[in-house]
Amino acid sequence: ITGAKLSKSLNTFVTIRDVLDKYHPEVVRYLLVSSHYRSAINYSEDNLKDAKGALERFYHALKGLPSVAPAGGEAFVERFTTVMNDDFGTPEACAVLFEMVREINRLRESDLDAAAGLAARLKELASVLGVLQLEADDFLQAGAEGRVDAAEVDALIAARLAARAGKDWAESDRIRDQLTAMGVVLEDGKGGTTWRLAD
Repeated sequence: ITGAKLSKSLNTFVTIRDVLDKYHPEVVRYLLVSSHYRSAINYSEDNLKDAKGALERFYHALKGLPSVAPAGGEAFVERFTTVMNDDFGTPEACAVLFEMVREINRLRESDLDAAAGLAARLKELASVLGVLQLEADDFLQAGAEGRVDAAEVDALIAARLAARAGKDWAESDRIRDQLTAMGVVLEDGKGGTTWRLAD
């Protein structure tokens, strides 16, 4: 922790139970695999937040795409396999996955089927590392239970959409502000409005 070895006497000691009270297990897993197994891993809140942010980028790329069989991305598969075969190069493998995210986001604008096929390929490769195996909303809304009432959030989103349809911008903004105060981040997209919890 912050460059020092874990030690009870120095109060640099955290149990996995404590970490999982605050972060989804997949965030911890990503933190571990994004470092090389031969390297020391520095545990910090900032590093966990970075891991969470990285997974959010992945899940945002997957969100709203139809479920199809993996297709395309052969060059990515080849590079991923090469770095994994080179002494289990997980940091480089994660970099390949990020390149796939950029390509998925680019394809969304022109070829939704190709984007969906590549997204399925991304999940296939990520399964080797044990990540990206949830539904996007399940990850992005993880931890909502106990913090917000999901049914209330959905009802407010529906009311906001109705206000927008009726061009009642003041009411739409009021509802958005109410949701923001609840710690809910709205994301408007072509497929509709989705939500996640703020950090």
